[in-house]
Amino acid sequence: MPGFILRLAINILGLWVADALVPGIRIAGAGTFILAGILLGVVNALVRPVLLVLTLPFTLITLGLFVLVINAAMLGLVSVFLEQFTISGFWAAFWGAIVISLTSWFTSYLIGPSGSVETMVIRSSGPRD
Repeated sequence: MPGFILRLAINILGLWVADALVPGIRIAGAGTFILAGILLGVVNALVRPVLLVLTLPFTLITLGLFVLVINAAMLGLVSVFLEQFTISGFWAAFWGAIVISLTSWFTSYLIGPSGSVETMVIRSSGPRD
């Protein structure tokens, strides 16, 4: 459960950064941020894998760049369900998806794959005096 809450917080942080940096994305209210974070997680878990499989030829032809279009579509889908979450067009969704992806990637890198904050200890394997 802590891992789920941490991932939800990462989604909300990504949405907040996108709202702050990308013109054309507006999210009004803390409740909308929370609902958008939950809905983005659900959409990415259920709808995105199906679209990735269906659009595999486009993804291969574009060397993976079509995944950015799918991410923008997932963000647009979330905005359809929430009245206080507006995206002005495709390019706002595209850049918003990139900002959210980069934010999620960076924070996930800091957190680690287990979903909890990890520390790294580097030990020398050399001889001891």
